[in-house]
Amino acid sequence: MTRTGNRPAAEAHPSGDDATEQCAVFARQGFVDLGRVLGPADVANWRDLFDDDRRRHPYFWHPYGHHQHANYDALVTTPAFDGLIRHPKLLPVVESLLGGPACFGEIGLRCMPAYSGEPHRQWHRDRAHWLKHPRRIDYLQLMVYLTDVDEDTHCFSLSPEPVDQPILREETAQLGRGVYDLHGPAGTCALCNAAILHTATTRPTAVERKTVQIYYGHRGRAPLANDSAIPATLWRDHADPETRAFYGVLNERTRLLLSAFPGADDNA
Repeated sequence: MTRTGNRPAAEAHPSGDDATEQCAVFARQGFVDLGRVLGPADVANWRDLFDDDRRRHPYFWHPYGHHQHANYDALVTTPAFDGLIRHPKLLPVVESLLGGPACFGEIGLRCMPAYSGEPHRQWHRDRAHWLKHPRRIDYLQLMVYLTDVDEDTHCFSLSPEPVDQPILREETAQLGRGVYDLHGPAGTCALCNAAILHTATTRPTAVERKTVQIYYGHRGRAPLANDSAIPATLWRDHADPETRAFYGVLNERTRLLLSAFPGADDNA
């Protein structure tokens, strides 16, 4: 954790997995550091899939942001990532914060290689706040670390934003509330409102960072973006109605790809 002035930037992750405490922490800062949610075997499984995806499908990986490469069609190239998207230790927390059933927004596999340049941050918000929601959440972002992250590596950084305080649109004013650098061993996870100010922090380092970044929204709301296509095997053809509902908020990318193939039947 970093500090701005003499003010603590944010709270460390809640002790235990109590949903009430997690929601309370989220309300105080717009995100919650869940700590090391995934154990070593779980991390090894997802990291192996991550590495295999890069080896087998390099044409899906493209430059992204500052000093990153990413694949945002991971459900197409490695459908097993559905198991991380709907992980039993993570999806219940997501739905507790949303206050109801979640839908899939997008998934990004991201790699930040070793770096010898100047430190870099590009603060931004992914989405507008949904002011009718008690926690102002339209979409949530889940950050999953597949490698160890500390003050000597690249990291994810957030500026705390209490839900009972005004939204400060001016970047300098919001950063005056503090900056939280998410550090932790592989398996560390955090959930944040996609509308709060956040950034990848690029640092001089010999260490490669690997992350999976997943977005969740409310069923019945508009799609998040057009970065990730949703396979029809999940939203249309899956035998489980809950799976079809979870993946059923289709973006234009998905609809366009469906229309491009003869015999495609868009029943959305």
